[in-house]
Amino acid sequence: MKDQRKKINIEHIDLEKEKEKTTEHPGLIAFPHTVGSALIRPEDTGKIKGRGMAAMRQQTDRQMKQLYDQVQLLIDQANAIKKRVEVSERIYLAQMSFEPIIAHSYYLYEKKDGTDVLSMVAPDEWGKSFSYAAFLAKVTLLSDHTWDVEAAV
Repeated sequence: MKDQRKKINIEHIDLEKEKEKTTEHPGLIAFPHTVGSALIRPEDTGKIKGRGMAAMRQQTDRQMKQLYDQVQLLIDQANAIKKRVEVSERIYLAQMSFEPIIAHSYYLYEKKDGTDVLSMVAPDEWGKSFSYAAFLAKVTLLSDHTWDVEAAV
């Protein structure tokens, strides 16, 4: 068999046309310029943007969760203050025959007629003479003159 490869005639090569196909700065072209060059693949911009978008979503979701948790904490604190105000109003409307002292604990009872009374006597200290309809709560007077409910039934 004859060699079927075509031989290139060097005398007929147009050097000007060949110069158009080469560059003086081969490191700046987007494709390999010799057979032994490293493989250069164009970047998949869709994949890059997709990864960036996923990372951005993950980060903003984390930040939104932190903000939600902070807001939830503020709501819980506001509800606790609201509850303290309600208890404080109920105690100040209750019958009390003494002046409460800050940081001391007292006991709130409901009488049989439905009114409330604040007492210095704990439920276990009454013995058989307990004459109230119900024990409502153990409370402590705070420095802002609201009441902290320590134990409620």
